Amino acid sequence: MPVHIEKPTKAGGFPSLQSTLKHVLRSQKTQQNIKNLLRVNQTDGFDCPGCAWGDNKAGAFQFCENGAKAVAWESTGKIVDRDFFAEYSVRQLAKQTDYWLEYQGRLAEPMRYNAATDHYEPISWDGAFQLIADTLNGLSDPNQVEFYTSGRASNEASYLYQLFGRLYGTNNFPDCSNMCHEASGVALNQAIGVGKGTVVLSDFDAAEAIFVFGQNPGTNHPRMMNALRKAARQGCKIVTFNNLKEVALERFASPQSPTELLTPAATTISHQYLTPLLGGDMAAIRGMAKHILESNSKCIDREFIATHTAFFADYEQSVRHTDWQQIEAQSGLAKADIIQAATVFSQSKTVISCWAMGITQHKHSVDTIREIINLHLLCGQIGKAGAGLCPVRGHSNVQGNRTMGINEKPKAEFIDRLEQYLGCQLPRAAGHNVVEALKALDSEQSKVLICLGGNLAAAAPDSAFTYNAMGKTQLNVQISTKLNRSHLQVGKDALILPCLGRTELDKQKYGIQKITVEDTFSMVHASTGMNDAVSPLCLSEIDIVARMAHATLAVKPPSMSTPNTKSIDWLALRNDYNLIRDLIEQTIAGFEDYNQKINVPAGFHLTNNAARLDWHTQSHKAEFNACALPDSILADCSSQALTSTLPVLLLQSLRSHDQYNTTIYGMDDRYRGIKGKRNVLFMNSDDAKAQDFSDGQLVDIQSLTNDGKLRKVYDFMVIYYEIPKGNIAAYYPETNPLVAIDSVGVGSYTPTSKSVPVILTPASSNKISIYQL
Repeated sequence: MPVHIEKPTKAGGFPSLQSTLKHVLRSQKTQQNIKNLLRVNQTDGFDCPGCAWGDNKAGAFQFCENGAKAVAWESTGKIVDRDFFAEYSVRQLAKQTDYWLEYQGRLAEPMRYNAATDHYEPISWDGAFQLIADTLNGLSDPNQVEFYTSGRASNEASYLYQLFGRLYGTNNFPDCSNMCHEASGVALNQAIGVGKGTVVLSDFDAAEAIFVFGQNPGTNHPRMMNALRKAARQGCKIVTFNNLKEVALERFASPQSPTELLTPAATTISHQYLTPLLGGDMAAIRGMAKHILESNSKCIDREFIATHTAFFADYEQSVRHTDWQQIEAQSGLAKADIIQAATVFSQSKTVISCWAMGITQHKHSVDTIREIINLHLLCGQIGKAGAGLCPVRGHSNVQGNRTMGINEKPKAEFIDRLEQYLGCQLPRAAGHNVVEALKALDSEQSKVLICLGGNLAAAAPDSAFTYNAMGKTQLNVQISTKLNRSHLQVGKDALILPCLGRTELDKQKYGIQKITVEDTFSMVHASTGMNDAVSPLCLSEIDIVARMAHATLAVKPPSMSTPNTKSIDWLALRNDYNLIRDLIEQTIAGFEDYNQKINVPAGFHLTNNAARLDWHTQSHKAEFNACALPDSILADCSSQALTSTLPVLLLQSLRSHDQYNTTIYGMDDRYRGIKGKRNVLFMNSDDAKAQDFSDGQLVDIQSLTNDGKLRKVYDFMVIYYEIPKGNIAAYYPETNPLVAIDSVGVGSYTPTSKSVPVILTPASSNKISIYQL
C-alpha cells in the first residue's frame, strides 16, 4: 500500500524545540544537559561536537537542534563497561545496527579483544600502551601503520598525533576529510593557493547573492540556516542547486523568533531552487559562465582578470566551445533556468558560493569546484567583503586537523619547519589516504590501524571490502567515546581506548585544560568542558596520544630508522596543553602568541592569503581551469551499465535528519516526512511506475561496476519523492556496500557516494544483511 509521508511545510520552529527536548530527556542527564546547552559555543564554554559552522557569539543560545542531539548523545547516563562486554561477544554485537551499538552509552574503561573467547576484556592503561609500543616497535617498516583521524579531535590532539606518526617514521595519515571535502582542498589549492574558504561569517551579512550547491544545511549545518534566514530577510538572493527539494532551503522558521516558533509563519530562503541531475552541477555552472561571456559581458571584471588571474583565454575558449545542448542534457536543467541563475550572479555586487558533499563526492568533483571558482574569478567575486568561496566543512574540527598536519601529502614548508625545530629528518614521501590505507590493510602491506576517533568501518565505502581489510589487522586500536562498528573489525588483536568527550572537564597535573578548534571560517577558539568524566578510567585524547608516543618512541630498535626524540617530553605536554600550543606556535605559521590569542572572546582568525588577493600558486595568480565538460558523469561506465536490460539509475547516499555522520540518533527523518525507517529509497514516481514498483514496495539495489563483484543491499522501501528522473537517493551507511573501493574522484580519491550506477529488482528472499558482511 502507498506510504504516507508527512513532509513539513517549513523547517525549524516548534518541532525543532520539541526534538531538542526529547533528546535531552533521553540522555538520562536532563538537568546537566540543559546547563550544557547554555554553554555550547559560548566564549567560556565548549565547542559543539557537531558541525564546523562558525559561532556568532551574540545571544544566550548558540546551539541548534542537531547540536543539542550531539551534546545529549555524548553526555548520557548510560555506560558500556566490562559487564557489558562480558554479556555480548563480538559476533553478537556485529549483528546489531549502528544505532543500537551507539545507543548503549559511553565507553567506560580500556578493553582488549580476546580471540579465544570472542569477547573484549579489561586491560590496564599501562598494559594497553605497552601492547601498542611492542607491536609498533616489532614491525619491519614504519609505513606498516595507518594513523586515522576523525574531525572531532582537537588541534592539540591532532598536532601530537601527526608528530608521533612522523617521528615514528610515516606519513600514513588517512582521515575523514579523504571521504568528504578532499576535492575542495585539492581544487582550492590548485586555483587560489590555499585549501580553505575565503569568507568569514560576517560576509554573509554583506552578500547580495548566496549560491548554495549540493548542500542540505537544515540537517547537516543547522546553524547556517540562521545566516541564510538573516540574509534572505535583508533582501539577499539565495540560489540553491540541490538534487532534492530540501524543506529548510525552501522555508525556515527560526526557533528564536516567537512569531515563527508559534505560528505557521516562516522565512522563504531560496529565491530560485534548481534540481540538477546528480553530477550535473558542473554543466549548470558552465552554462552560467557561457551566458555571462556571450550575452552579459559587461559584468565580467576585466581589470580583476588582468591583474590577478592566469589562463583566462584558454578558459574562455573552452566555455565558448561548450554546446548548450550538452549543458542542458548533462545538468538536467533548462537553459532559461540557468540563465536566470547567471543573471542573479552577474548582477550582484557581492556573491558567496557555498558547497558541501553533494558536490565533492563525484568523479569530477575537483573540476566542478574549479568551475565554481572560475565563475568567481570571471566576475571578480573574491577578496572583498560579502564575496568569496565557502566550502562548508562537516565535523567540528576537520579543518583544524589539516592545519595541524593531518595530511598524507604534507607540504614541504610544513615539514621544513618541523625539521628545523626538531633538528631531525622526517619522512617526506606521500603516505596513504583512506582508500589507499584500506587497500594496504587488505593486502597486509599495512598491519596496524590506530584510529583517533571516528567510525572508519561505517564511514568508508565498499563495506564488505572495508570490514575484511580491517579484519586483517595485527592490531586495531580505536580511541572512542561510544561503541561503534569499527570496534567489531577486530583482526588478530584489538583495543578500545575510551576518551573524554567535548563536554567533559579535562583535568591534568596542572589543572583544567583548554583545547582549541578551527571552524569552517578559519576562526580558532578555545573549548573547555564542564562535566565530570563519565568514568575515572576515561582519558583525554591528548593524554592517550602522548602516552602512546612516550611508550613507543622511548625504544629505538635497530630495524627502524627512528629520529632522535629527546627534545619531546611527551608526558610534560600531556600535563600542560599550553606547552603543546607553544610547540605549535614554533612550527606552524599563523599561530604566533597562540596561548594569548585564545583568551580573546571568539578566538582569532588565521590569515587567508587568497582573501587578500595573494595567490600562492605556481603562477602567483589565481588560475582559471579550462577543462571541457566530462563525456560522462559516471565514476565507472561499466560494461554492466552499458549492457543492462534493466533501467540504470544513479544513486546518491545521504543523511537523515536524525543523524550526524555515522552517528544515528533515531529512526526518523522529519524534514523528509519519514518515520521509524532507514531502509528507504527516494524515487521519482515515473521511474518507479516504469518498473511497476508501487509506493511502499520493497526492492533490492545492486550497483554496477567493472570488477565483477556483486554489491547488493536488500529490502529498501520505495518512497515516491520529488527527485529528477533517473536519480534515486538512500541513507548511508546502509548503502555504503554499493560504493566500490576503486570508484573515486579524479585527483581527490574521494569515494563517489553521490553517483553510484545501480539497478533495482523486487525484493528477494535470498539476502545478506549489511551487518553480516
